[in-house]
Amino acid sequence: MNQPIPFGAGRPTDTGRNDLTDVMRQVAHGDKHAFSALYDALAPLVFGIVLKVVRDRAQSEEVAQEVMIDLWRQAARYRPEAGAVRTWAATIAHRRAVDRVRSAQAATDREHAQAAREHTTAFDEVAEQVETRLESEQVRRCLRGLTELQRQAVTLAYYQGLTYREVAETLRTPLPTIKTRMRDGLIRLRDCMGVTT
Repeated sequence: MNQPIPFGAGRPTDTGRNDLTDVMRQVAHGDKHAFSALYDALAPLVFGIVLKVVRDRAQSEEVAQEVMIDLWRQAARYRPEAGAVRTWAATIAHRRAVDRVRSAQAATDREHAQAAREHTTAFDEVAEQVETRLESEQVRRCLRGLTELQRQAVTLAYYQGLTYREVAETLRTPLPTIKTRMRDGLIRLRDCMGVTT
């Protein structure tokens, strides 16, 4: 089998339409020598098309090799009545090149989206921590504005989860007084925090 020519080193070929059709038939039957002739005839064309689309020489060489392998594998699918071998090869080359560009662009888009998500997440975590800290400070400041009994009742009910009755027992204060103090304390907290109902 002849050594394949390097991509881009193209040499002129005078292989005609009928000759390539015959070569393609032989390739379809697994003839390696015919594939070598086909390779020599089409590699420069395939590489040129791919390079125009992909624009990166190393990637273009990879894609062109993939196209040539496709031509070997799909040789039995070639139909002369549908067009010339060169046209068929050019179509496959163009499709493969476009697929490579799209794939590379999709990978770049995914990387950018991931980087943006990571950056946004870090920002959101910081913003959330700052917001929580500010809210905690505001709650502490507003609690300081309550009477001692209101502050104790609200703290026991909301931070320790006690019921009205348990708060009344803990503070040794009548239940109706605790309910009134908590209602008044919560109204003052709401107003202090700027919460609207």
